[in-house]
Amino acid sequence: MSKKHHKKESLRHIVYRLLMIVIGAVLAAVSIELFLVPNHMIDGGIIGISLILDHIFSNHIKIINFATLVIVLNLPFMYSGYKQIGKTFMFSSIFGIICLAIAERLAHDFEAFTTEPLLATVFGGFLLGAGVGLVIRHGGSLDGTEILGILLTKKFPFSVGEIVMFLNIFIFGSAAFVFGIEQAMYSIFTYYIAFKTIDAVVQGLDETKAAIIISDHYDEVSDAILSRLGRGTTKLKGKGGYTDTEKDVIYAVVTRLEVAKLKSIVHEIDPNAFITIMNTQETKGGKFKSAIH
Repeated sequence: MSKKHHKKESLRHIVYRLLMIVIGAVLAAVSIELFLVPNHMIDGGIIGISLILDHIFSNHIKIINFATLVIVLNLPFMYSGYKQIGKTFMFSSIFGIICLAIAERLAHDFEAFTTEPLLATVFGGFLLGAGVGLVIRHGGSLDGTEILGILLTKKFPFSVGEIVMFLNIFIFGSAAFVFGIEQAMYSIFTYYIAFKTIDAVVQGLDETKAAIIISDHYDEVSDAILSRLGRGTTKLKGKGGYTDTEKDVIYAVVTRLEVAKLKSIVHEIDPNAFITIMNTQETKGGKFKSAIH
């Protein structure tokens, strides 16, 4: 049996991907060192644990610092999750974590951008989310918590999201004892902002919607979507569960700003048409363009 040969990633794409990981790590380091640390705030996951331990040991053991901790604490998860995440992801993650540690040490000697907690929360969370999101979008990770979650789901009846949430509850609870309850609350707010920013960066800013349309006027509806919205459609075959009759189903992808116009076009032609609008994570390939027609 012949083996399948997969196309190797081009050098140009590897360099671009690594550059984006470096930029992401630098943004995360700036957020941590110039926004969060001076205001006694933390993030969730391994970064949060590293910040707590760094604060505890900073006056006692000089060789233990955030840069060292974030590498040491992440490596076991990267190694354990090698079979789950793959070689490319593991090496990209290790590269990103090392870049984060180096950038954090370089930023350590700079003065904080702000000591106003609310400003630090908002801008620190945004920068952290943008940095982590860039690293994830280009094939790496700065935090081994989700890898730990993947491994633990094999032994416990919980999802990855639930396990990460449980770990973060423990981390933010610990922050309340170390930094105080008020700083822990600011940290939770920072984590929320970072989480939402990561979603925006990873999924892209051009939000798209997938539409499934069931209509007896398939051809007319499909032509109208193409001519008036400039969107192509895909014809699917379906069968009614109650009537057992075959139906033509239209599948189309539009931007969120085009949803209202799509509904208007469909109902203008067929008031009885059934439309389902769904969120999409990302749209790539084909002839799809985000420009509004």
